[in-house]
Amino acid sequence: MGESILQIHHLSKSFGSNLVLRDIDFTVDKGDVISIIGASGSGKSTLLRCINLLETPSSGEILYHGKNVLARGTNPAAYRAHVGMVFQSFNLFNNMTVLENCVIGQVRVLKRDRETARQHALDYLERVGMAPYVNARPRQISGGQKQRVAIARAMAMDPEVLLFDEPTSALDPEMVGEVLNVMRRLAGSGMTMLVVTHEMAFARDVSRRVVYMNDGVICEQGSPEQLFGEPQRPETREFLSRFRG
Repeated sequence: MGESILQIHHLSKSFGSNLVLRDIDFTVDKGDVISIIGASGSGKSTLLRCINLLETPSSGEILYHGKNVLARGTNPAAYRAHVGMVFQSFNLFNNMTVLENCVIGQVRVLKRDRETARQHALDYLERVGMAPYVNARPRQISGGQKQRVAIARAMAMDPEVLLFDEPTSALDPEMVGEVLNVMRRLAGSGMTMLVVTHEMAFARDVSRRVVYMNDGVICEQGSPEQLFGEPQRPETREFLSRFRG
């Protein structure tokens, strides 16, 4: 067992009478790469948004190093600096350059001086292969490049955990590989990652643990070898059968 960073206890989320998440329990340890898979509408993205406090859970606890971040007095922006998120739709600021997109959060949230933030941003843009585009604006680069900038922006905040919400689903097929390669390198560097994805090869080859969600619950979880090789639940077997062949 590694050092526990996040513990999710009995988490539920409703939108009106629609119960989207039911009694979710799992733990994220330092260095974990966890892929969350399941059909559209199974609650995967809502779970990530709850963990990042973009949605408020209806009940349950989210413990960050043992402290319940749903308790009164939590500063969501400060917490999100430790638990970063990469969105499906990039969420870059269109009126800012690539570099400024990666600087602004450091200055405003982490209170870094601008030059330190700039150097830090340049380091991560270099790592994701976007250093040649620092003066470009989002409209001038491809979807795959935007997502690599979004990853650099999240990493520049020095998060302890990085959440990915279907980071390749808005991309053209030929751009998916470049983003997955960046994520593979991040996983190999020891980054703690929680990834909602439809990319089964990534889930199978890169994850330490795979979580299969169905109808708002965690139906089954285990190592990639267990989940892809010997799934225990009929729902899991049925879901995975669509990706074989």
